[in-house]
Amino acid sequence: MEQLKAKVESILLVSSKPILIKKIAEIVGSQEDKVFKVIQELSQEYEEAARGFRLLINNKQAQLVSAPENQKIVQGYLKDELTGELTKPSLETLTIIAYRQPVTKAELEQIRGVNCSLILRNLMIRGLVEAEYSKQRAVTEYSITLDFLKYLGINSVKELPDFEKLNSSENLLKLLNQENYQVEANDDKVVKVEVTEENN
Repeated sequence: MEQLKAKVESILLVSSKPILIKKIAEIVGSQEDKVFKVIQELSQEYEEAARGFRLLINNKQAQLVSAPENQKIVQGYLKDELTGELTKPSLETLTIIAYRQPVTKAELEQIRGVNCSLILRNLMIRGLVEAEYSKQRAVTEYSITLDFLKYLGINSVKELPDFEKLNSSENLLKLLNQENYQVEANDDKVVKVEVTEENN
């Protein structure tokens, strides 16, 4: 049961919107009633432990949300995150996803060498990255959104600078380590990738 609870909790953590309990059951390979029971237990645990988040259950859906007593703190943080410039780690992660999509969290962390959980969540909140579970690979994969392309003014990621050359973990890692590599956030949401001639 603890193993099932951990799997369910992992799915809830990466989901940026309400998710059907039936869908969670399919992903973790368990029965819907068992998953529902686990979700109820998690919800009670979070509330009794006075954690900083709560697990909402409604209309056969579940979602992790911040605790209501922390509303003002969270609103202040989100305002800064959504309107402020992207941090260098966020820009690096976004660049990797754009050039390597679809990419798993494990692949991202292998390239960057650090945990990407919070960065991925922030990028999804901004609407720049989306997550989808791959039944074939049995893992969640991350891709850039249509909004990302729209803000860049391109029709496909293939229009990104040196896309064919950088569409590999090794070459992308070299790019991220280059001093002449630049990624800029324009209008607080637009991301522009520039590669100087020395990197071509």
